[in-house]
Parts: sequence; C-alpha cells; structure tokens
Amino acid sequence: MGRFLQVAGLAIGLAGLVLQFCITIPASMEAGRSLLGSIVFYFSFFTILTNIGAVLIYTSLLSSSGYAWLPAFAGPRMRAGVAVSIALVFIVYATVLARLWQPQGLFLLCDVLLHYVTPVVFVLWWLISGADGRTRWSDISWWVLYPIAYLAYALARAPFAGEVPYPFLDVAKNGATSVAIAALAITALFLVICFVAVLADHGVARLRTNSVR
Repeated sequence: MGRFLQVAGLAIGLAGLVLQFCITIPASMEAGRSLLGSIVFYFSFFTILTNIGAVLIYTSLLSSSGYAWLPAFAGPRMRAGVAVSIALVFIVYATVLARLWQPQGLFLLCDVLLHYVTPVVFVLWWLISGADGRTRWSDISWWVLYPIAYLAYALARAPFAGEVPYPFLDVAKNGATSVAIAALAITALFLVICFVAVLADHGVARLRTNSVR
C-alpha cells in the first residue's frame, strides 16, 4: 500500500504542478506580468513549494534497493516536516482560502489536486511508510523555519511586486496588525500539527514494533 501511495502521489503531484504551471504562466502574462515575473509568481505560493517538496521526497525513495536518489529529501526529519507543511496547506485552504475564489475548468482541477488530493495522499503515505519513530521534539524548531522563511519572503516581495500570494498577507489592504495576527494564528496551527506529527510518528513506530512481536 505504501509503494502504491508513493507512486500515485508522485504521479498526481507532478501532473498537478506541471498543469498548474502550464495554465498559470499564460494567464499571468495576460494579466500584465512578464515571463520572468510570471515564473516568480508561480513559485511564490506555499502550496506549490510544498508540493514540490513532496514530489522530491517521493522521487528520493523510488529505488527498490533503498538507495536514496536525493539524500537530502530522504531522511525522517524531512519526510515528517513536509507532512506537517502539506497538512497545513490542506487545512488553511479548506477553512480559509477556498471560499475566496471560484476556480473553473483546469484551474479547478489543479486546485483540487494540489490542495486536497496531494496532501491526503502524502500524509497517508507518511503514516504507512514514512513514519519510523525517529522524529524528535527538537525537529519542530527546524520544521518551523520553512513557514517563517516563506512569510519573510512573501512580505519582502510584496512592495516590489505590488502583490501577495495570499490575501491575508496583504499589509497595504489589511494593515500590519491584521497580517501579524493571521501570521501568528497560522504559525500556532503549524506548531500544533508539528506536535501531532511527532506523537503520530512515535505511535506508528510502537504499533509496528508490537505487530512484529
């Protein structure tokens, strides 16, 4: 089951990312951005970056012999960190962002694939095959660097690009206080997911050990 989810997750993730790129770039250029600006715009979304991370983890573990094609993405810390991040993608989109726009056609397909399907598949795969009991509470301090770095990038880019990837990060429209509250709320949610992930990782490892006995 784990191998099936890995291959399925890789195929779905790649399909969603490539299709999103192919439809986003022309639409972005039509909206007035340059080709380079459109490419930067595409890679400025937490959803896109996190799904790329998931694809790289799947790819790193493709070898049936256990050899890691991409060692930096094969370790337990990275696997769990991406599981936490992609769970955040699912939760924030489903509870906050989904109601803010109504995608149609291929945009709707990409929306479903990258915000719902890939997070569910990756978390299931991680629980079945990726979790091994080797995560530590100290890993949370590493995992949280990713959303913090992303937030810093999004806010630093906003004055130059005149746009933000997510409406709750728009300081010009919402004010610094509102953005700070939103950022703190999402960070708190991220930390809660981290806590649950470490418990789940250790719990899965204990279940496997007991089943072997």
